Amino acid sequence: MTGPLVILIGPMAAGKTAVGRALADRLGVPFADLDALIVAEDGRTIPEIFAAEGEPAFRELEAAVLARALEEHEGVLSLGGGAPLHRDSAERLRGLPVILLEVEESVAGRRIARGAGRPLLAGEDPMARWRQLAVERGPLYRDLAAHRVDAGHGSATHVARAIIATLQLEGRPGPEEDTA
Repeated sequence: MTGPLVILIGPMAAGKTAVGRALADRLGVPFADLDALIVAEDGRTIPEIFAAEGEPAFRELEAAVLARALEEHEGVLSLGGGAPLHRDSAERLRGLPVILLEVEESVAGRRIARGAGRPLLAGEDPMARWRQLAVERGPLYRDLAAHRVDAGHGSATHVARAIIATLQLEGRPGPEEDTA
């Protein structure tokens, strides 16, 4: 196999990282988070990159790291909310096993209140910005997604099980059973 088994996309606070970890664990495959790969390559946090370089430069770096991950990573890959926005990234994702994690605004609001480090939500009303981004990015997410899964109800493990059922990966041999 070449490339990720599953690629998770969706808005900020959809649970892409938590669900990705749970899904990889259940499938017995490696997990990679694109933001973590960017930080490992660049040596700065995402907010530091945004502050120093701006969003356009960050998106270029993100697109380059994503291109490598799509060739090298063979497990579950979760993307940051804006990763599919780069034209090259969107084209690379087209036709791949992309799952859109959907989340209601109320659930996202609770999750955002607990988190930090989201430079695009900085300001007085993070939820107004979240709504704006969800409206702007939603059509592209839906266009790229092979499947859509509700990630707003239940645990990350529950959502991972829903993805496994959706993709019919239940009978897939685990790493210890793989004879190839």
